Amino acid sequence: MLDLRRLQLLKEFADKGTISATAAALGYTASAVSQQLSALEREAGAQLLDRTARSAELTETGRLLADQAEQILALVEAAEAVLDERRGQVTGRVTVAAFPTAAVAFAPRLAQSLRRHTGMQLVLRQTTEGAGVRQVSAAEADVALVDDWRGRRPDTGAGRLRHEHLLRDPMVLAVPEGHRLADPAVPVELDRLLDEAWIAAPQGEPSRYGTDTLLADLGGAPQAAWEFEGLGTILSLVSRGIGIAAVPAMALSSGTAGLAFRRLPAHAPSRDVYMAVRAASLRRPAIGVTLRALKKAALDVQRDLNEALDRIPGTGD
Repeated sequence: MLDLRRLQLLKEFADKGTISATAAALGYTASAVSQQLSALEREAGAQLLDRTARSAELTETGRLLADQAEQILALVEAAEAVLDERRGQVTGRVTVAAFPTAAVAFAPRLAQSLRRHTGMQLVLRQTTEGAGVRQVSAAEADVALVDDWRGRRPDTGAGRLRHEHLLRDPMVLAVPEGHRLADPAVPVELDRLLDEAWIAAPQGEPSRYGTDTLLADLGGAPQAAWEFEGLGTILSLVSRGIGIAAVPAMALSSGTAGLAFRRLPAHAPSRDVYMAVRAASLRRPAIGVTLRALKKAALDVQRDLNEALDRIPGTGD
């Protein structure tokens, strides 16, 4: 009989590619992962990994079993969801992975909606950009809040994942309170801002795509742009007069002092926010109430965003 936990390890190894990365993702030591995979080989009666002194890779049999493991684990999860549904009890742990600004915006609303379900535990985990879908696919999280700047729906993982659009988050311009553009009477003219010290996310980060798209007609972000990871860090630097930044409007709820915000031209990019969940878990009552709470929270967040945007001056107000 194949052990399900070891099958999960094999699937994670197939995704990560190394024993050390698998161990880091699941919170084990590399030695423990190696021992468990060896035990799985004994259970399977076949060599699953080609090992050398410094590396390991799946054999053809290992790849076959890893593919089957993904299906087996999905079926087990679906069966557990059906049993939970028949019991009709909202119980168990639900882990939601969210990019940082979404975590801040959604956390109080989720807590308010779900606290009456005393039999379930909500874990809201902040993730790096783009990691949410991977964590849901790998069963490291149950639901993910993910963003997209390019107008493309997230990957469905060959039908294993379900997505639902939650809200749209436009970009705004953040400047220090003492900056000339903090004055609503001064128009926001992007071509006059290229000599400013821009602060942006590094190349490859989703929000950097938004900045580059905003300034695309002007040649993209200036070569001298400061690059920092994390919206909180970027806003902190702007508040200290280090530079200016184009950021998602959800940043308006950050509470950072010393900032002024301006609306950008109508063609400025927006990001779409989605929630992603494994199809196999949809019948779990705890997943169902979490998804409903997320949709309700998204309506509130979008309303608050729209109201905040109405309060800040536009490009030439």
